[in-house]
Amino acid sequence: MKKKLLEHIISKKNNKEEFAIITNISTGESFIFEKNKNIDKNFEKYSDEINNYLNNKQNGIIENTDIFIDTYLRPIKVIIVGAVHITQYLLDYIKNLNFEIYIIDPRDYFASEKRFPNINIINKWPIEAFEEIKTDSSTALIALTHDPKIDDSALKHALKNKFFYIGALGSKKTHENRCQRLKEAGYKEEEIGSIHAPIGIKLGGKSAPEIALSITAQLVLESNKL
Repeated sequence: MKKKLLEHIISKKNNKEEFAIITNISTGESFIFEKNKNIDKNFEKYSDEINNYLNNKQNGIIENTDIFIDTYLRPIKVIIVGAVHITQYLLDYIKNLNFEIYIIDPRDYFASEKRFPNINIINKWPIEAFEEIKTDSSTALIALTHDPKIDDSALKHALKNKFFYIGALGSKKTHENRCQRLKEAGYKEEEIGSIHAPIGIKLGGKSAPEIALSITAQLVLESNKL
């Protein structure tokens, strides 16, 4: 692989871009392919197959060819609201997955570098923190504080921006009250119904590690639907 191409690949990975490296393994010829961009003329006849691999987030060799496709996926943003006990276990489970993780909590005595090393921490209220994070429909929100003053504004932002996954911690009664507040704020039943609450897949666990595991399972399940 040529040095210039390798430098380009490293730059794209650092910028968290989505692309694929297409290589003819018999000749060693490679190029970078991105969605909605032209395909190198030497690989044009495989354009449909190449697009299918990238769209399906797959790696592999096109059948009956020497063309290898190596896809690099943009990390999914996962925004955790609340630097609580469950958050520590949750990070243990998800930090090695393809996620770009942020913790939002205005309480800097909870959300600190000491408690959460090497994690993006924003010690601001959600309404302010979201001004610093670019979000879209490929973003996930996990709200864990139980405090409407913190969680509600984050949930409203996630609903407005159609996050692919929105989960909120709390009992059924807590969620009923949450839903009522969101209705009063003008959100439709269909929008509110997209919130996973009580959060997590039903595993029957009650401890912090078990709850974190159930959230992780649900997050991974939903992210694989993107």
